Amino acid sequence: MRWTVHSEKSLYSDPWIDVRAADVELPDGHRFDHRLVRRPPGAGAVVRDGQGRVLLLWRHRFITDTWGYEIPMGGVHPGESPEQAAAREVREETGWRPWPLRPLVYAQPSSGLMDSEHHVFVADGAERAGEPEDTWEAERVEWVALERVPALVRERLLVSGTSMNALLYLYATEPR
Repeated sequence: MRWTVHSEKSLYSDPWIDVRAADVELPDGHRFDHRLVRRPPGAGAVVRDGQGRVLLLWRHRFITDTWGYEIPMGGVHPGESPEQAAAREVREETGWRPWPLRPLVYAQPSSGLMDSEHHVFVADGAERAGEPEDTWEAERVEWVALERVPALVRERLLVSGTSMNALLYLYATEPR
């Protein structure tokens, strides 16, 4: 069932996105052009406190014109490891400096359309470092009970794929 890629060319590219066309062949010999998107890797973190809560952003996404909870996350800069990027993003977006990070989940949120590596880490605490640097990232930053995650998903208040994956994974594996 592996597809053969005969060629790939860029249709549009900037630092955020590379829209491409690929000449692909299915195992049955059918050949066609397929569109895809290449993206730089991203990294984020689920930051927990000792009270069963996680640090989340409440933000608006103009593309879908929706509000929802998300974990702090952003792009990995050149020369930066995903772990360093996750720590930087938490600080910039929330004003909290996470304690040591460890890997939580790795995701490719839409692998049928794009390659967008998402590296998500977890921290078992954080210290307040000041106000968020990226004030445009969120309406508010708040500590939310991890137990609320399934309800937030049901109520469509947590719809971002990577945030949902990471939080539901942590919820499912958290000892009760």
